[in-house]
Formats: sequence, C-alpha cells, structure tokens
Amino acid sequence: MKIPITVAIVDGNEPIRQSLAILVDGAEGFRVQATFEDAESALAYLPPHCVDVVLMDIDLPGMNGIDCVRQLKDLCPTTRVMMCSMYDEDETVFDALKAGANSYILKRSPLHKLLDAIIELHEGGAPMSSTIARKTADSFSLYTTTPNTPDVLTPREREILDRLSKGYSHKEVANALFISSPMVRKHIFTIYQKLQLHSQAATVNRHWGRK
Repeated sequence: MKIPITVAIVDGNEPIRQSLAILVDGAEGFRVQATFEDAESALAYLPPHCVDVVLMDIDLPGMNGIDCVRQLKDLCPTTRVMMCSMYDEDETVFDALKAGANSYILKRSPLHKLLDAIIELHEGGAPMSSTIARKTADSFSLYTTTPNTPDVLTPREREILDRLSKGYSHKEVANALFISSPMVRKHIFTIYQKLQLHSQAATVNRHWGRK
C-alpha cells in the first residue's frame, strides 16, 4: 500500500482551514497530519513531527507566513513548503520564495490542481500557477541583473513560462515543446532557483524596476 503524503495546513481563516483539511484529507494518497491557526503553533509542533508538505498562508495572526517559512526551513529542512495564499502581488510572491518557499499557488486554484501541485512538490518539483508564471517572466524582463549573476532565463525556460502563464498544464507544455513532463518539472525547478537568486542579488523597488 502506497504511503500517503503527509500534509500540515497553516491558515488563520478557520472555515478555509477546515474546508481545506477535509478536502485534502479526503483525497486518496493524502493525510492531513495537523492544522494550525497561527505560525507560532506550527513552529512549536512541526520540528519533531516534520511532515512532507506544508500549505502555508501569508496573512496569519502574529507572525506572518513568510517569516514562519524562514524559520521552518531551518527546523525542518526536508519539509517542502507551498505558499497557498490570496495574495499575488509581485513583492509578496518573491519575498515568500526568497524566504525558502518551494512553491506558490493561489487559493482560487481548483482542488484537483492543488492536489496535483502537492504531489509534484513532494516528488521534488516546483509547481507554479499561471499567474505566478506570468509574474516570474515579467520580473526577469523588467529587472536587469549584474553580469556575474547566473540567473538569466534560457529560451526554453521562457517558452515554458509563456505556456504556463496561458494556463497550459505540464503535460500540455511537454507535448507542445516535444519534451517529457519530468523535463518540464526540472525546468520549472531551475526557474525557481534562479528566481530566488534573482531576488537575493539586490534590493529592488516595489515594481521590480531598475534602481
């Protein structure tokens, strides 16, 4: 019998937290191990009980989700963290990734896409929604990095982001570009790594323009 993916949910909105827990725990192959209404509770519980995946909201009472991720990644380095938020502003998204989040999905994503994203994240991928893909592509276009920073997107990575931003699934991207789905996931993971370096390389303005 396949071992289920263990999930923890950190969300300050009780109805959303409970509904999400019921939906994820009721899906085959998943087990919600714990839910938390705030970052402090999650940080107190998770280190001795590190789960596979944490769904992390940003707007939490007390410590916010981004600061929670920053601490959690040190305490549970093998746990994969997916930001699951209503916020899609550039600065918020990239601050979360810089803090150590492995993925960023919007709460309005359909349940089946969220479950697929959890599976992909657990398998080492880095899923991103169409909105985040579009913002990622824009951020590289608007901000010129220093010559010594190895974070410029390749033509293939730009092709993948372009299709993701239009709502293509990974399978559809793979078919369109005549590559395998695992290769698409590998490219997306690399894009996330470059994006984290990109956001750490310098302090950029609110609109990701040049200084």
